[in-house]
Amino acid sequence: MLAAGGGSCQREALEETKPAEPSAIETRPNFLLVVVDDMGFADIEPFGSEIETPTLTRLAENGVMFTSFYAAPTCSPARAMLMSGLDNHIAGIGNMAETVADNQMGLPGYEGHLSEEVPTIAERLSEHGYRTVMA
Repeated sequence: MLAAGGGSCQREALEETKPAEPSAIETRPNFLLVVVDDMGFADIEPFGSEIETPTLTRLAENGVMFTSFYAAPTCSPARAMLMSGLDNHIAGIGNMAETVADNQMGLPGYEGHLSEEVPTIAERLSEHGYRTVMA
């Protein structure tokens, strides 16, 4: 009798239970930003390479591909733009620190590091509750 009664109460409790509304955290998208050195535009399959890159292809097919990013000819300025969303000169990295010309040293935009006033994408995401990691 107890077992039968317990089963009946459990069924009623399940019928009355409603799924919780998703919180803002649960509805925010997760994302992964992949930065790779020394690649040309068509070096991976999603951008037309003959070389098969199935994992990157799946990520591209199921995610978002950005195709209009302004790139600089050297890595530090390009990374500064990606990490800040600003022109590399505004971010403080007009050129790679090792290649700044003597007449550029000390000028605004050629500090060789991200300016303290320039918030990074990680800082902006943290302001909105994201946890960020660089590995």
